[in-house]
Amino acid sequence: MKANQSLLLLALAALLAGCGDQTLYAKLDERQANDMVSALRLAGVPAQKNAREDGFEVLTAEADFARAVQILKAQGLPREDYDSLGKVFKREGFVSTPVEERARLMHALSQELSHTLTSIDGVLQARVTLVVPERHPLSDKVLPSSASVMIKHRPGLNVEALLPKVRALVVNSVEGLPYESVSVVAFAAEATPVAAPVMESQASVPLVLAIALGSASLGTAGWLAWRRRRAQTQLALEGSGHD
Repeated sequence: MKANQSLLLLALAALLAGCGDQTLYAKLDERQANDMVSALRLAGVPAQKNAREDGFEVLTAEADFARAVQILKAQGLPREDYDSLGKVFKREGFVSTPVEERARLMHALSQELSHTLTSIDGVLQARVTLVVPERHPLSDKVLPSSASVMIKHRPGLNVEALLPKVRALVVNSVEGLPYESVSVVAFAAEATPVAAPVMESQASVPLVLAIALGSASLGTAGWLAWRRRRAQTQLALEGSGHD
């Protein structure tokens, strides 16, 4: 009986260990957490969000951790937190030099454009780099501006139809930027891993528990049969003694 109890305790311990959750990402806003949980569940990976003092965290079973990371990476999640113009030019109580102000302006424009591009359906990540030469006050020569755009998109997106619109958006957002000076490079993201027919976290632990319970049942049945045989033998011996 002690051996059977040990098997049951071992099975319960394995069940509790398999059900343990592991944090994928933390310090997220609720929208990011919802997007990540939705992407994982649609891919067949159980996930949940948990509110904390410093934001939200996304949790999944330890057995699903590696696959969950791959799924989120393929979906471009979590989204990059872009700086806005208001955030970049927030007053800090000191006076910036013209060079610093120009650098901050270029950074803010790049961030705003990158953020705008990621709002397009099918675009997972975007990064815009602007090069706007400073005009010298004593020179009549004006150097043209240029821009490079990197886009990571979902597989199957019609990139040929998207690229002219991306160039037009960037050109119209930067003064003095020629259309031909905007280069756009697009990369397809990895396909989201297909959900397995039976998840490891949902199958392996119950299997261990079933085996342990089956072994315990067999052990109990064997012990009861032995007790019955022993009682029958003892009765037979007692009966032969009376004769």
